[in-house]
Amino acid sequence: MTTSPCTVGFIGLGIMGAPMALNLLKAGHVLFVHTRSKVPLALAEGGATLCTSSEEVARRADVIITMLPDTPQVDEVLFGERGIASGLQAGKVVVDMSSISPGATKDFAKRINALGCDYVDAPVSGGEGGAKAASLTIMVGGPQAAFDRVKPLFELMGKNITLVGGNGDGQTTKVANQIIVALNIE
Repeated sequence: MTTSPCTVGFIGLGIMGAPMALNLLKAGHVLFVHTRSKVPLALAEGGATLCTSSEEVARRADVIITMLPDTPQVDEVLFGERGIASGLQAGKVVVDMSSISPGATKDFAKRINALGCDYVDAPVSGGEGGAKAASLTIMVGGPQAAFDRVKPLFELMGKNITLVGGNGDGQTTKVANQIIVALNIE
C-alpha cells in the first residue's frame, strides 16, 4: 500500500479510536466508520461516512481497523451478526488495534485468513494524548507483506512502529509492556 489515499474502515470511535481515525481522515484517506455511540462531530464534519454495520464497513473499505475495549467486543464485531467477516472479500486487510487476548487473536487471524484476507494485530501504547498527537507506540503481529501494506496508515497514528512477529505476537508484546510498566510503578 502506498501513501496515496485509500479506503479505510474504522470501528470503535471511543477515547482512543476517534482521534486515531481523525488522523487518517486528515491525511486524505476515505473513511468509513461504525460505532455503538454517536460519531464524533470532528469525524462527521471532516467527511467520514457513517455505516450502519461493521459488515458495511468491511464491504466498502480495503483496510478495516478496529479499536475496541476487549476480546469479546472484537469477537462480536468480527464474527457476530452483520460483522466484519460477513462483508469481507479476498485481498482485504483487517487490523485490530485493541489490546486483547493473544490466544484469541491467533484464532481470529486463522478465521480471517480462511476468508482470503490478511489479519494484523497492532495494539497501541500512549493513551489519549498519544492518539491525538499521532505519537502512539504500535506493537504489530502479522505477516511482513500485510505489515508493509498498512505501515503507512500506522505512521499517521504513531511514531514507534515495530513488527514483532506473527499473529498474536503484537498482543503478547503489549502484555509484556504492561507488566513492565506495572513493575516500574510498583
